[in-house]
Amino acid sequence: MAEIRVDNLVKRFGGFTAVRDTSFTVADGDFFCLLGPSGCGKTTTLRMVAGLELPSSGSIRLDGEDVTFKRARERDIAMVFQLFALYPHMNVRKNIAFPLVSMGVPKDETRRRVEGAARTLRIEHMLDKPVSGLSGGDRQRVALGRAIVREPKAFMMDEPLGALDAEFRHLMCGELRALHDRLKATTVYVTHDQLEAMSMADVIAVMNEGVIEQLGSPQEIYDRPNSMFVGDFIGSPSMNFVRFDGATTTGATAVTIDGTAVALPALRETRGAGPLALGVRPEQIVIGEPGATSAALPAEIFGAEYLGTNQIVTLTTPRGTLKARLPAHLGARAGDRVSLSFKPERLSLFDAATGKAIRSALHEAAATGRNHG
Repeated sequence: MAEIRVDNLVKRFGGFTAVRDTSFTVADGDFFCLLGPSGCGKTTTLRMVAGLELPSSGSIRLDGEDVTFKRARERDIAMVFQLFALYPHMNVRKNIAFPLVSMGVPKDETRRRVEGAARTLRIEHMLDKPVSGLSGGDRQRVALGRAIVREPKAFMMDEPLGALDAEFRHLMCGELRALHDRLKATTVYVTHDQLEAMSMADVIAVMNEGVIEQLGSPQEIYDRPNSMFVGDFIGSPSMNFVRFDGATTTGATAVTIDGTAVALPALRETRGAGPLALGVRPEQIVIGEPGATSAALPAEIFGAEYLGTNQIVTLTTPRGTLKARLPAHLGARAGDRVSLSFKPERLSLFDAATGKAIRSALHEAAATGRNHG
């Protein structure tokens, strides 16, 4: 397998720029996810890495070789798409073997690779079955097998689970990650589903309007979003934003909202006196009785969604609607008045005008070094 390095990649379609000055490195053996909403440029980026689209500018290196303007057939990669694109007149064995037959691989070697891929995917019992009678999950396994047998330097996967129902997607997420670990493959995976990315990826690149907003591990992106867009896009429910005037801040490790001092992590600092937004994950909200603590905001419970082990409680406050994730056994009745406080360890602070996170110089330097490494 191989490292993939992308530098300053740009793709224009006429007057529209789909991908803007994008740079990232996929380490050898990493599972790398391009994540973002429809139209953000993630599939276009993948297609350029795969050679299905040629960039307007920038460079792409695969295993140290410059492949920027080489066509897909000249790059040692394998693709898996959302649509299975299997040959309906062939059985499973012939579908998996097709790329090897096209390459002129000897029959004995072809048989060995096909049967090896089938064992890896646990479909050896259906090799002689027609693909027309298979379930969606099994068809996707066949499509994966067709990619695996080529033994490429890297795999490119464009929303391969998008056509499956929720139960199959959940099952296939686990199987794809396990397959990746067994093959030790370099994989670039495109998805708009944050749960897929968070559950499978070693590194996630969150894209928005052709730009990578943040590059990092799933935990880092969840805990320390670089922008309000990332905080809103990652998480279910998404991050809450409490907007306030930055002129009322009380220092580098606390802010004041409606007369209440809210502590911040040590690696954050306030800058300027413009509008700010405090980012609060639902699990960081603590609910108490009215007036239970001086460092609390007043709120009223609007409703609750019970999810078995926990509940999502919707709260109305003078600063807008917030959602809290609470244990299911805590009573939460619509109309109850409560007080809110926030766990300070993972709060985020944003410039409300630009949407960018406000960080200490130490954290900024560490993030910059990681994103360009």
